[in-house]
Amino acid sequence: MGIVGAGPAGIYAADLLTKDETLAASGTPVSIDILDKLPSPYGLVRYGVAPDHPRIKQIQGALHKILDKPEIRFLGNVEYGVDLKLEDLQHHYDAVIFATGSDRDRSLDIPGIELPGSHGAADFVFWYDSHPDVAPDWHVEGTSVAVIGAGNVAVDVARILAKDADNLLETDITDNVYQGLRAKKVTDVHVFARRGIAQGKFTPMELRELDKQPGVEVIVYPEDFDLDDASLATLEESNQVKTNVKVLQNWAIRDPRGEEKRLHLHFLHRPVEVLGEERVEGLRTERMELTGDGNVRGTGVFIDHDVQAVYRAIGYLGSPATDLPFDEDRGVIPNDAGRVLDLDERAIPGVYATGWIKRGPVGLIGHTKGDALETITNLVADRDHFTPAAEPEPESFLQLLVERGVHYTTWDGWQRLEAHEESLGEEQGRKRVKVRERDEMTRIARAES
Repeated sequence: MGIVGAGPAGIYAADLLTKDETLAASGTPVSIDILDKLPSPYGLVRYGVAPDHPRIKQIQGALHKILDKPEIRFLGNVEYGVDLKLEDLQHHYDAVIFATGSDRDRSLDIPGIELPGSHGAADFVFWYDSHPDVAPDWHVEGTSVAVIGAGNVAVDVARILAKDADNLLETDITDNVYQGLRAKKVTDVHVFARRGIAQGKFTPMELRELDKQPGVEVIVYPEDFDLDDASLATLEESNQVKTNVKVLQNWAIRDPRGEEKRLHLHFLHRPVEVLGEERVEGLRTERMELTGDGNVRGTGVFIDHDVQAVYRAIGYLGSPATDLPFDEDRGVIPNDAGRVLDLDERAIPGVYATGWIKRGPVGLIGHTKGDALETITNLVADRDHFTPAAEPEPESFLQLLVERGVHYTTWDGWQRLEAHEESLGEEQGRKRVKVRERDEMTRIARAES
């Protein structure tokens, strides 16, 4: 079995395959290769979670236990579509699962969005998480910045923009990130949500984190509070929404603290234009109103906000996979409950998808388990119809990589790199400091001088 993508989706799928009772009862041996284009595993857990969220990053411990299973082999620094094609995988594996996630920013079609100083959140997140394929330098422009979005990524980006860089020194950030954040002059971060306070997609934990930063005051505007019938119904149905609204209400009515930095939360504001000639000079929003069913409509009232940078965090999209159809609007591989479909909407034998590349960037990491279960259940049900791999031997696939000059990394190599990062952290009194450069990561993992 081959799995493309070593994030939570791919790892959970592998785990379920090793536990499947139907396969065990039939005596079918299970051997799984998990391939990733990066030299390291864990995907967005390593490169998509803010560095000051160690509780979320603790999921790496659970993923580590899965990858440590003898039936599973991790092969990093192997890029599908560059080093390998679909026919290569089908030659060596009975079935292939794509778990490549969502790694691009969803676009926002408003005037001025392409001005210098306007950024996608994914680019910024990958930078502060030291992704090896992102340039090391980032200049945080201006004293007042805007973040567009109402989900956990928007909240993460806003918090990092407001946070004192010194308060991140206990995390695993690299020196270039520390220096970049230390140089910023931001005093005000404005977060804009198109809908109301009951429609925010952030979790209570992420929301509360905003108010735990020394020297940063969270400001919520009472005039942004509106609850229509649908909002009130949601409050009754969802403890998460109820908690979020209560937190926001408490922030709105408390006395100002007069902190040096401010993080403003604006609801019912739809961005309509990024202002500026040569670069970002402001953001224009339209005041919205709830329509009674949880949706919103414009009021025709426009407000200009003085900001010098804009970060859009309105969702991620997956990237196309070579040799497979792709739904560009949704950013997913077309599929039916995990079975990948061809252009005629027929299932491609032995090819599956799971995680965000299957369903879009919806839900938290924990939701990925249920999603993987659906895919694996269908894969196991289909197994009698697979075309057996021509060369299923584990060593034959490694030989292919060697012939193509792929400097692949292994699970042992990742543990070697992990130990190196921990030793770098120990020198600075931290748990870990990431290695940023891809070549260096690969060299350390491969034990090359």
